Amino acid sequence: MARHGENIRKRNDGRWEARYPVTDKGRKVYRSVYGSTYEEAKKKRADVLGNVGKEPNYGADAAGLRQGDETSPCVQLLFSQVASEWMEEISDRHKYSTCVKYGSVYRIHMEGILGSVLLSGICDQRIQEKISDHLSGDGLSDSIRRSVCSVARQILEFAGRKYAVCVPALKLPSGKPGKRPVETFSKAEQSRLLGRIYGELGKFDIAMLFCLHTGMRLGELCALKWTDFDFGDGTVTVNRTVQRIAVKGYMTRTVLMETSPKSESSRRTIPLTDEIIKLLKEFRGKGDYVFGGDKPLEPRTMQYRMKKILKEAGVDGRNFHILRHTFATNCVESGVDIKTLSVILGHSDVRITLNRYVHPTMDSRRRQLGRLSDFYGQICGQAA
Repeated sequence: MARHGENIRKRNDGRWEARYPVTDKGRKVYRSVYGSTYEEAKKKRADVLGNVGKEPNYGADAAGLRQGDETSPCVQLLFSQVASEWMEEISDRHKYSTCVKYGSVYRIHMEGILGSVLLSGICDQRIQEKISDHLSGDGLSDSIRRSVCSVARQILEFAGRKYAVCVPALKLPSGKPGKRPVETFSKAEQSRLLGRIYGELGKFDIAMLFCLHTGMRLGELCALKWTDFDFGDGTVTVNRTVQRIAVKGYMTRTVLMETSPKSESSRRTIPLTDEIIKLLKEFRGKGDYVFGGDKPLEPRTMQYRMKKILKEAGVDGRNFHILRHTFATNCVESGVDIKTLSVILGHSDVRITLNRYVHPTMDSRRRQLGRLSDFYGQICGQAA
């Protein structure tokens, strides 16, 4: 609801918008800044007007602005204002789930550090140290770090395009501190797990077994429909995924949303083994969705049931993605070539498969190095 006389209102997405007048080509127009609270939006508006010293003149010849020119009105823009304008722009060309993710990354990891910073102050050593310290801290995954770097880069590139001003680049840490090794199930753990799965073969057991034979992501598995299968050809096609996404206008409420796959390369066709086809035909029940019935399976339910199955099998609890890692590693050790595996996993580049999903086990390393004995034996034989 708007606060009369101040031009501050609460938007449907939960943010507060504070508008202020500026002169653009001789006309009076309004610009906006945004905040998570009324007081924050009001302060940001005051900062914008106060930093410039007068109402910004957005009608200036932006093409002639120079990098680091402190008097240029475009450089006097707050990072938060440009970020809000950028998020409005991408809403027309990105999936809703992507926009929600970008907004969350900005709000959680960037707004508190960069929101009140002028574009001209991005190169300030203190700002660089703050963002570097945040990204280098414990508890942040490599995926989050990459997302923060991507969002920051896109916002600054947007500022350059819209205001025709050369904005200094934000120097972000290039390393990957705290990277955790990706786990797979050991051969002994797989043996115990498969023994437990084949001992019951309920819905969730078959879902886990299906992932161990296809490498599907959790969201893809939960969104799987019977129409995605071609049992005559022995294949399944990934056409959609499901994920929990924040509801517009709420900070905590989420809904289970069915969307297109993660990327174009994620839309793929995977061959099935005769064993999996036989199990699915015997398991087939009512409903459009394979594991959810009349609606997609809730991913959190699958995670919960998997942990229960692992406990019953005497295997330490891990998240669902370890099945995908284990599938990829088993494929490599079985002689599947990397390009084929990359396509099956839905990767756009084989380097992703090599760097993230191929994890030689100790048995594999021991077997590979064991070949040295034969090699050195041949050398000794030639010397004799």
